[in-house]
Amino acid sequence: MNFNILYHFGRYLEMMRVAFSRPEKFSMYWKETLRQMDDIGVGSLVIVCLIAVFMGAVAALQFAYQLDGQLIPMYYIGYIVRDLAIIESAPTITCLVLAGKVGSNIAAEIGGMRQKEHIDAMEIMGVNTAAYLITPKVVAAVVMIPLLVTISAFVAIIGGYLATVPVGYLTDMDYLRGVRVYFDDYNVFMMYVKAVVFSFILTSVSCFQGYYVEGGSIELGKASTNAVVFSNILILFSDYLIAVILT
Repeated sequence: MNFNILYHFGRYLEMMRVAFSRPEKFSMYWKETLRQMDDIGVGSLVIVCLIAVFMGAVAALQFAYQLDGQLIPMYYIGYIVRDLAIIESAPTITCLVLAGKVGSNIAAEIGGMRQKEHIDAMEIMGVNTAAYLITPKVVAAVVMIPLLVTISAFVAIIGGYLATVPVGYLTDMDYLRGVRVYFDDYNVFMMYVKAVVFSFILTSVSCFQGYYVEGGSIELGKASTNAVVFSNILILFSDYLIAVILT
């Protein structure tokens, strides 16, 4: 078991080394990167916003229930929803969801190319397949996913507002006061560190699962599943490490 882990980890490192070698033609990589940015960023915008607004709404309602009748001022709801969205829910939950949507799609796309021998044909033509198939996806994810995380944090705060102010839990002035109070820009820095690390993990692991897939449709399905499972485990583990290091 330990040997298998080291073997796959070594293959992963070798794949990433080849993937980030000097590209043959920058224009070809640039076009592919733009396509991946559209798929990963624009294609995931709706689901990210939908999840974020409900995350913020549920968090606000839960804390409103907990603070009801307590001596803690109710404007703390906005403060809690803001910090929860920025520090944890926006980067972590968003990337966990994207690991299922984007990661499985990447593994299936590259794995399908491997099974249909498209990758072998490209290698015969002298193309660095690891670089062409993996680098644009990783670069696009590292650029676009932090933007999605930013939007997710903003929408989550709006979701908290919509869940508490219209129903009378607190006034809009109280909620906005809570959003502004005790703001620490270091939390935003932490959010972007998490977003970059998580985006690299979910794309590179998914590319690895698809690039080395063997067999038929059953193995391709397992590779897509493993891409999501391993990405989520590594995202949660790295989330813990980042929290320990940065806090």
